[in-house]
Parts: sequence; C-alpha cells; structure tokens
Amino acid sequence: MKLVFDTNIFISAFAIPHSKAEKAILRILEGADSLIISKEIMKEVLFVLSSKFHRDSEAISHTALYLSDIAQIVKPVKRIHILEDDPDNRMLECALHGKADAIVTGDKEVLKLKEFEGIRIMSLKEYLEG
Repeated sequence: MKLVFDTNIFISAFAIPHSKAEKAILRILEGADSLIISKEIMKEVLFVLSSKFHRDSEAISHTALYLSDIAQIVKPVKRIHILEDDPDNRMLECALHGKADAIVTGDKEVLKLKEFEGIRIMSLKEYLEG
C-alpha cells in the first residue's frame, strides 16, 4: 500500500521512542508498505523537530536524509484548498500527486473526510491493526 503520513506521525516517531508512530515507520522499513512524502511535508517535520524539540543542525540533516531514503519524494503540481489548516492541504496534495492508497493521520479534521479522491484516510491505530 502506498501511504502518506501526517507530519505528527513523523514527529512522534522521531521524538518518542517505542511509540505507535515508530511502529508505523518500522512497517515501512520492513517493506510492508511504501511511503510518499513531499518537500513541504519534509520541511514542516524538520522545522518542528528543530524549533519544538531543539534538534541541532546535524540531527536535522540526518533526519532529512533518512526521510529521503525511506520515502518517495513527490512534487505536487496542483494546490488544494479544502481544509482550514493549510499543512493538511499539503498532505492531500502529496497523496493525490503520489497516487497514494491511504493517508495515515491523527488529525480529527482530516479524519472526518474518511476519504479524498478515492484515497482512504485512516488513523494510526487503524493502520497498525490493518
């Protein structure tokens, strides 16, 4: 299955050892599913890790390389404006452009959609149980 992870899943995976989010990343590493990411999602992840979790520039560079290794980077060409929170729209753009099967998120507003353009939207718990 081709997936897009919400920024918060990456943050939790990198900031909280042995978290459910880390288990989701491990599923990707094991080859169970493939991951799609855009540069905008990656920038947001790196910004949050730097500003809120005080990761130094070396850790940020390492994280950027790691994300590039485990995910296919796509460059969406079409802007979407259906959700109030603009970073959530970037996630939808990434999923649409990368032809994702599903978006994994903990965001309640995004989860309310249930699906977008044929792309399933599921919680982290649903993903890990699937």
